[in-house]
Amino acid sequence: MRRARLIAVVVTVACGALGVISATQTWLAVVLDDGAGHVLEVPGASAVAVLTPLSLAVMALGAALSIVGLALRYAFGALSVLIGGVLAWQTARVAFEHPVGAVASVVTDATGITGESAVADLVASISATAWPVVTLVGWLLLVVAGAFTLATARAWGGTGRRFRTDEAAHPGAAAGSRPHDAIDDWDDLSRGEDPTA
Repeated sequence: MRRARLIAVVVTVACGALGVISATQTWLAVVLDDGAGHVLEVPGASAVAVLTPLSLAVMALGAALSIVGLALRYAFGALSVLIGGVLAWQTARVAFEHPVGAVASVVTDATGITGESAVADLVASISATAWPVVTLVGWLLLVVAGAFTLATARAWGGTGRRFRTDEAAHPGAAAGSRPHDAIDDWDDLSRGEDPTA
């Protein structure tokens, strides 16, 4: 089941990376009803305020998933489903409903007008680019990756053996093959043994 672990880790990290990239791309174009018809571009990070921090969290979660034990695999799988679901819902709203709230901060920065109703009066139209839909697909994949992690976590096997030395895995095997040195003395002390005895 090494392949299951690899698939879960790669998909989770890739979804987080997509979110980070998408946060800098234009999601919405706003035409203002100001006589000149100015067009403002709204990046993903402005349309969905939690996009960047949660995308970074997903990347970190995916990287950590490659080394954690069974209990944390279940926790991280559940977190992936939860974060993916929240981001999918918010992204879908932006992609299909184009809410005024998603563009309010950009309009306020450009015009100085605050308040959602005042901003709504100033907005002539809002159109979406392909980025919200592409990102939505990424969040749906994240939910699937989280569910896959929950379904296969027990079969991944332990990771501890990879990080143990041969001597830790087989006590005494390495000691007979080389002379005892100062590092071995420190190891003996760490185990509570007296190396001078």
